[in-house]
Amino acid sequence: MTGEAVDGYAGVQVFDDRACELGEGPLWHVTRDQLYWFDIIGKRLMTRTADGPKEWQFDHYVSAAGWVDHTHLLIASDVELFVFNLTEGTQRHLTPLEADNPNTRSNDGRADPQGGFWIGTMGLNAEAGAGALYRYYRGELRQLRAGVSIPNATCFAPDGKSAYFADTAEHIVWRYALDKDGWPNAAPEIYLDHRKSGINPDGAVIDAAGNFWCAEWGGSRVACYDVGGKFLEEIALPAPQPSCPAFGAGHLYVTTALQGLPIDRTDTASHSGKTLRIAVSTAGQPEHQVIL
Repeated sequence: MTGEAVDGYAGVQVFDDRACELGEGPLWHVTRDQLYWFDIIGKRLMTRTADGPKEWQFDHYVSAAGWVDHTHLLIASDVELFVFNLTEGTQRHLTPLEADNPNTRSNDGRADPQGGFWIGTMGLNAEAGAGALYRYYRGELRQLRAGVSIPNATCFAPDGKSAYFADTAEHIVWRYALDKDGWPNAAPEIYLDHRKSGINPDGAVIDAAGNFWCAEWGGSRVACYDVGGKFLEEIALPAPQPSCPAFGAGHLYVTTALQGLPIDRTDTASHSGKTLRIAVSTAGQPEHQVIL
């Protein structure tokens, strides 16, 4: 049930009970005070307001977005970046994204403080090294990293001088130094190395203090690390596969997934695929606006 508090999980509520096969890309729209997110496998964009749930169905996999203005989102699909009109439900092509490769799709992405948009691609079956990391900025789409398996944890330091990025399959989160226009200007350094623990870093977001909040796939939690990579705290979740967090209006929202769970979806995973909400005192960064 939407709004239901989850027994045994302090402060955790079900924000939306529509089950996503692969929930991803939660975005708190700054001017609309509204959460948007995706079900990648279901090829749909979803939202919820006081009036109830709403969704838009697409012909292609869609996975991540940035807000352009009050009415428009920049959305990444498996073949392009496009501008979507939330009022009219119309699309405008912006630039191809691996449109000539039918074996990949987009995954995690986020807008940076300079107005650019970072987006990762991956194989449809998470084939090793099949994807890449890109940045779109003022009309240019540039590849930043090749040989990516599962791109995730794209987020940015509040001062705009650092970007974070993970390849979940490698269990590593990197940190990139950025120039004034938001382009990487040095080789990335390892920020979190989970190769020994086997932790799977999925989607992530940086709070206003610069701390890194990461959904850990298979770990039933969102974990918080400081700027130096020291573990600070965790939020336990009633779903084993959290995929991405987002701050908005005093809450942390977390998308989750059914994908990869047993067909019977046991009682311990009954909230999987739902979008969760946790009241927090931590201040998040406002999501950055995409400059086309």
